[in-house]
Amino acid sequence: MKNFKHKKHLFFDLDHTLWDFDKNSAYAFETIFKQQGFTISLFDFLSHYIPRNQHYWKLYQVNQISHEDLRYYRLKDVFDALQFDVSDAMIDKISEDYIKYLPDYNHLFEGAIELLDYLKPNYTLHIITNGFASVQQKKMKNARLDSYFTTITNSEMAGEKKPHRSIFDFALSLADALKEESVMIGDSYEADILGALDAGIDAIFFNEQNIKVETQVLQVNHLLALKNIL
Repeated sequence: MKNFKHKKHLFFDLDHTLWDFDKNSAYAFETIFKQQGFTISLFDFLSHYIPRNQHYWKLYQVNQISHEDLRYYRLKDVFDALQFDVSDAMIDKISEDYIKYLPDYNHLFEGAIELLDYLKPNYTLHIITNGFASVQQKKMKNARLDSYFTTITNSEMAGEKKPHRSIFDFALSLADALKEESVMIGDSYEADILGALDAGIDAIFFNEQNIKVETQVLQVNHLLALKNIL
């Protein structure tokens, strides 16, 4: 296995890599549905929502939809599929409440804090995220992640989203880091891994779901496995 212990800067994705987006998202929707008195099954809703959210995020990453469309259609599609009648006004309210409540939950992937404690003395740690700035800042503060990271690059700051090369260049500049000193770690093969490699940065694929990819890129399926590499 390739050893990256000579590296100086580690760039992490946040959602689905350190911060357990799906678990926290489920709690946020559970809170909203209770408030609204919805009889809809949370399990059924999430079984549709998770893939639709991923679908629209991929479109958002390559600038094919706006963040307003992302927030609207990932909900609209699910309610339509479940034949659950909600107005556009209610969808807008749910979307707003979701963004409000989501950072209140702070479940991390198993081993996240142990890993960061292990890495912090030996590397300078950074975040690169496509998530919305205000939401991501709240997530990191509430999950007590902010103290580990020296810089946080988001797509609003950089003017582009992963996998675009310019967001990686922006993050490197902000971190005062050289490409050859750096590693990107993330769960999205397209956005994090291919994006980083295209920008000339080594990458480690956090493949927690054991997705089959035709690649020689280094991958782990548990965060603590990174201790064997870094």
